[in-house]
Amino acid sequence: MSHIIAVANQKGGVGKTTTTINVAAYLAKNGARVLLCDLDPQGNTSSGLGLDKSTLQHGLYEVLIGGVDPASVIVQTKFKNLSILPTTSSLAAAEVELAARQRREYGLQTILQKLDYDYIFIDCPPSLGLLTLNGLVAADSLLIPVQAEYYALEGLGQLLQTVKRVRQMLNPKLHILGVVVTMYDGRTSLGGQVTNELKKHFGSLVFDNRVPRNIRLAEAPSHGKPIVYYDRFCRGALAYKRLSKEIANRVSTK
Repeated sequence: MSHIIAVANQKGGVGKTTTTINVAAYLAKNGARVLLCDLDPQGNTSSGLGLDKSTLQHGLYEVLIGGVDPASVIVQTKFKNLSILPTTSSLAAAEVELAARQRREYGLQTILQKLDYDYIFIDCPPSLGLLTLNGLVAADSLLIPVQAEYYALEGLGQLLQTVKRVRQMLNPKLHILGVVVTMYDGRTSLGGQVTNELKKHFGSLVFDNRVPRNIRLAEAPSHGKPIVYYDRFCRGALAYKRLSKEIANRVSTK
């Protein structure tokens, strides 16, 4: 049975897609069978793994709205044990089309519960719309990347309220797996202040390993590679390697 992890934060630019790709790649490299579900219409997870979205006949939109078999859409990437349910810009129309459906929050859950992987990561869009709601309803747990900057906590309250409502009304098994600090700069006091503030609010849910600002992490998506296959000795790669172990430990404990 798959453990399904939604990666979400309605604030954009927090390293959500970078975290999704790189944690998934490390878990896959270590032997787990991993599927990435690209729920963001921007499709950055798909392109970050080297897919040419213009060549895709079908994507998540056709699976979610058109009833296409997900097995025919899933792509086995060139990286060990790592597959993706890709998306194209068509997914942007799904919000409107889902709104008219009954049980519209359960579309993605219905799709993913039929798939057999060790981990399924859902890269949610930077909003709290119907697509993200589908991601939260489909997931067992939620991973929240938070940028180590001044406005880090802005909007987190709204996300937590959404999680609370989802748990009460739609998906009682959903829990917060953890909060990961991204774009951390140890040369400034701000990163430490943000981390301490997060620990006040989330306590032990904040992961010990923080992801630093790292140019190699920023370069890797343009080469269509997770950081472990682009520069596995850089600081960003080592951080994600440690973080993936923390995540695997928390999942096994849960």
